[in-house]
Amino acid sequence: MLSAPPLIRLDAYVAEDGSTVVNGHLLQMGGTRPPNEAILDAVAMFARTLGAPVAATVIDRTVMQVARVRVYPDGSSRTIADEDDLPPGHERTAAEEAAFPPLARVERVIQHAQREELHAAFVLASALREHLTLRRGAEDELSLEARAIEAYLAYLRGDYTLSITLALTVARIRCRTDLNRAAPDVARATAAWQRLEDQAQVATRGQELLRMWEQLSAGGLLLEPSHQAMARAVQGRLAQGGSSVRAPSAVPALPPGQGRGTGQAPTTAGPGVLAPEDQPLRPARRGMRRFTRWPGRSAGAAS
Repeated sequence: MLSAPPLIRLDAYVAEDGSTVVNGHLLQMGGTRPPNEAILDAVAMFARTLGAPVAATVIDRTVMQVARVRVYPDGSSRTIADEDDLPPGHERTAAEEAAFPPLARVERVIQHAQREELHAAFVLASALREHLTLRRGAEDELSLEARAIEAYLAYLRGDYTLSITLALTVARIRCRTDLNRAAPDVARATAAWQRLEDQAQVATRGQELLRMWEQLSAGGLLLEPSHQAMARAVQGRLAQGGSSVRAPSAVPALPPGQGRGTGQAPTTAGPGVLAPEDQPLRPARRGMRRFTRWPGRSAGAAS
């Protein structure tokens, strides 16, 4: 029946620049359709194909909101509240990830990166990280790996400020929760830091990196010669007042998590747990007009 919670659950993401992703696919907008209409059209196609209502969780960074939408085969749609949907927790997480597993999305990100389609790769990685963080929390293994890939792609795009912010979050969490595996993540953050030119950021980020390297050294975990060299580089640049920009060390291969058993580790934080620097999203109210279509309205005609 139409009032039952949909069994098929999709997700959508709107980046700050309006780039729009539905279920791991970057939509070709053509500059004509608002993101909300493009999302409703895409989800309605699933509903018509299945002959059943389809649910979608929409993260929209242009308005800093997360909305839950239910779309019916006739093209009508409405936003719903959490209490109208599957209960939060493992049941919802499993349902949302069943249609397109996270590791399949990682593979798509890698394929775009290998073709040097860096914008598409970055937007897809951001969408994946945002939804995994919403479902599983920032400290979940898959959320961490998605953030590390996003940091790597920001580095390739030359956005070193964003890259260091993302990479430091991963390193910070890893140092707190699993120090034995933290050195590669601290190294990735250091590679981005070495490219920074803003002296205030060089100083503040560098001090945090230095503390991480010292923590690893105290734990007897500074074993790789390349990591020892990076730790000395951070110490040396800070001692010089951060004035020189050293040539970066080799950037790790994509994806950062290969060989770690990605996807096998248990969740370490509950759904909705954010990293402190993540900007929180406001839950959208029931009946939001931009995601509401009445029965009989044509595709693209939102009320």
